[in-house]
This record gives sequence, structure tokens and C-alpha cells, in this order.
Amino acid sequence: MTLAQDFRLSGTALPKNAEHMLEEICEHFVEHSEVARTKDLVVLKSEIGIADIRLTQNRLLIDLTCPSQDALQLSRNMLAEHLFYFAGDDPFDLTWSDPAPLALMPNIHEVTVAGSEEVTPLMRRVKFRCADITPFIGGGMHVRLLVPPKGRKPVWPSLREDGRTGWPEGDDKLLVRVYTIRGVDAERRELWIDFLQHPAPGVQTPGADFARDALPGESLALLGPGGGDFPEAETILLIGDESALPAIARIAAEAAPNTQLNAIIEIANEAEQQPLPTAGSLQVQWLHRDRYPANASGTLVQAATAALTGVDNDTYVWIACEKEDVRAFRSVLKSRQHNKKRMYAAWYWERDHG
Repeated sequence: MTLAQDFRLSGTALPKNAEHMLEEICEHFVEHSEVARTKDLVVLKSEIGIADIRLTQNRLLIDLTCPSQDALQLSRNMLAEHLFYFAGDDPFDLTWSDPAPLALMPNIHEVTVAGSEEVTPLMRRVKFRCADITPFIGGGMHVRLLVPPKGRKPVWPSLREDGRTGWPEGDDKLLVRVYTIRGVDAERRELWIDFLQHPAPGVQTPGADFARDALPGESLALLGPGGGDFPEAETILLIGDESALPAIARIAAEAAPNTQLNAIIEIANEAEQQPLPTAGSLQVQWLHRDRYPANASGTLVQAATAALTGVDNDTYVWIACEKEDVRAFRSVLKSRQHNKKRMYAAWYWERDHG
């Protein structure tokens, strides 16, 4: 990857345990970037820039290099958000050589609801119309959906001095959820997002509720796109549950004609199967939970692990599902020494063990 390395920024992070935070960075950012570690130095390379993070005397020294000012602010924002998340409730301080400008996020896009439709009984598609659709063509796969309170003028997020996102609070608080861009219609200036309608009673599902009640003309915003680059290989193995189905469907839809795709997808029942058109060739193994034996567990992990034992090092392995399942898959891929540039494994949700 070649970058016009003209925009630079340095920062200092003071966590409770810098070594542990550096390990957290390595484990997490492998989902989003090319990660290389040499002793106390970690280098993250992505489409928007390069981050050098060095462990020195229980602090992390950060150097960012990006091809544009907007990319620099986005890179700072992404790193700041993750570092504060890793710190949790522990004391943490992050300062920069040049504080972030107190301005609107550079990648925010105001949109309106164009319409909605049912894809399957548990999957609803909402179509959004954008004034400028170009940022979403060939970009990252995910966006943050920002829904303002009904009846109030929207207040959108801005950058804080430490690089984090400053979210409106109180009466202006936004509904914020991360979703996959299912498809883009450049001619209509529309993008589609598929929302899983969770069947469990008593569970709060504000994102699914929005999709169910969305009305044409309703105004909101999208933050992004970013994350989850498209796999490029002649052979691709896709593994996931219904939370990953929109991403799997988009990968299939945008695959090159000579691509051989194999997919293992866990869903509630046969009614949740949906067509996955592609210019390549695709074979799908659908796993229906309503057909599992009583008290069955780990079915997706078992089926997909068996498939992983037969893949070669040139096959791109793309995985997205529950957190512990993803950890199990990462362990399998690590034991097989699978090419790190030919794998993506991200958790989209976390099982409630309470």
C-alpha cells in the first residue's frame, strides 16, 4: 500500500497497564488493519493511514501518518475510541501534539428514509437516500446509524480534544448502532441496511424497532463508512450466523466472476434463508437451529471447524458471529498457521452468560 505520507500527528497514552493495552490493540485491530509487532513496537496499516505505537516506560507513544487531514482526524478518532474502551474504568490519559479541532465529524452524512421492505420474517431492509452516494461505493462495509429523538432538531456528534467522539446528551441523545451496508444503488443515490428483528420477548431492540417503524422522509445520519474490507481471493470461505448474513450477501454480490465461494451460515429456520446472487460460484450450507437436537451447543463451531481443516493457505477465510465462537475459530486458524493476510474474524455480538 502506498500513501502520500504528508499529514502527521503524535500522541501519548498513559494507561494503568501499557503492556496489556498493547496486547489488546494487537488482538482487536487485526480485524481492521494489517498488524505487525516487533517487541515493544506495533504498526497498524489501513486504508486511511499508518499508526506506530511504541511501549516505553509504561506509556504508549503514538505516531500517525495519513494521506489527508480528514484521514488523520478519522485515524485519531478510531484509535482514541478504542484506547478508552480498552481502559474501561481504569485511570487513563491521552494527549496529542495538536488537539483535535472541535468540529463535526468529517465522515458524517445526513440521509433520509426512502422506504423499507421485508427480506425474511426476521430481516427487514431500510433504504436510505443520500445527497452524495460516492463515499459508500467501494468503501468500508459498516456505518454507524444515528437516529435523533423524534420531534427535535438533530444535534450531530463532533470531535473532542482527546480525539474521541463528543456525543450529544440529555434531550438530544442519539440512538447509535453499527450496521453493515447491504447494498448501494448509485443511480438512485441509495444504500440499503438489513436489520435483524430479534424474536426474543422482553429484549430491548432499539435498532430493530427503528427499522420496523421507519417512515419515508424520516431524517437521520450515517457515520462512516469503515471497517471490514472486502475479501479478495479466488477461493473464499464465509462463516457466520444471521448477524453476518447482510455482510455475507454483499460479499457474494460483489465477488468477481472467477471467485469460488463456500459459506456456512447458521439461522433460526428455513424461512430465514435468502437468495445470495453472485457473479462467482457459491455453495451454501445452511444450519437451522430449529432442527438441532435438544440442548445442542457449538453446532456452528463444529461444522465450520471441520471445513477449516480442509482449506489451503490461499483461501480467504471470512468469519463473523458471536464473540466466543470467533475466539474458537481464531485459535483453529492460528494452530493451522493460516496466512494472516487471508483471514478476517470479527465478533458481531456477545452471548449473555448471565
